[in-house]
Amino acid sequence: MRMRPTLSWTPAADLPPATADVMPVADVLSAGGVLVVTGAGISTESGIPDYRSEGGSLSRHTPMTYQDFTGSAQARRRYWARSHLGWRTFARARPNAGHRAVAAFGRHGLLAGMITQNVDGLHQAAGSDGVVELHGGLDRVVCLSCGAVRPRRELAARLEEANPRFEPVAAGINPDGDADLTDEQVGGFRVVPCTLCGGILKPDVVFFGEAVPPGRVGQCRELVREATSLLVLGSSLTVMSGLRFVRQAAEAGKPVLIVNRDPTRGDQYAVTRVALPLGAALTAVAGRLGLPADGEEAPRD
Repeated sequence: MRMRPTLSWTPAADLPPATADVMPVADVLSAGGVLVVTGAGISTESGIPDYRSEGGSLSRHTPMTYQDFTGSAQARRRYWARSHLGWRTFARARPNAGHRAVAAFGRHGLLAGMITQNVDGLHQAAGSDGVVELHGGLDRVVCLSCGAVRPRRELAARLEEANPRFEPVAAGINPDGDADLTDEQVGGFRVVPCTLCGGILKPDVVFFGEAVPPGRVGQCRELVREATSLLVLGSSLTVMSGLRFVRQAAEAGKPVLIVNRDPTRGDQYAVTRVALPLGAALTAVAGRLGLPADGEEAPRD
């Protein structure tokens, strides 16, 4: 999911080195008005892999494109077989220390908003409110014919009933909820249609090759305009869907801070990049601010 990335960029040699000091992040948060943008790196400690780190899923997995999904019944069968298996892992995932810290920042009024590139719903499960899901959410499915949106758990139950003996062992799970299965493992997996009109069902997410809805982009741009600073957590910013908000903030003279272990495509716009694991870094920031990072976990479907 997400638009197909361009992976040709390399970090500029003259960028300032990353730091392990979380104080700049704590200082910016203490002033309030921070817009948080999160990527797959914040969910890795919950057992969900990322795309682009060493060993990330792009090194072994080509995500489904919107064009393939809509143009081929066999591609849809392959996708839903793999996604049905992967959903079991996503549904079991729980928020980690990073998600809980971000939720604590929001509860204490330090955030102007939150945008996530993730489709796993873990920020909401940690208690964060008003999360803009830039690329949608795997917990919903949409009919491409009538536009009906239904909970993923309903589709999961229907697929279980239609495929009672489907119990393959996946080689791995990807950030888009797609399990690694061979064509032989997919076999004759049965896909079910929309119960209202018989149309094609698709997860309510933005696939590679599919544009983020313009209204959602406009909502995010307005959040950038209203914020006093921007904090990026766990995103390589390789794709333009997230990088554009970093550029917008920097062009407006608003400080951009990044917490990501590896270099990102947005480092040139940042006043600092903290190269630490997200859970440890954000727990340390919460501690510096005197905030308890543990909160109520919302129920998961």
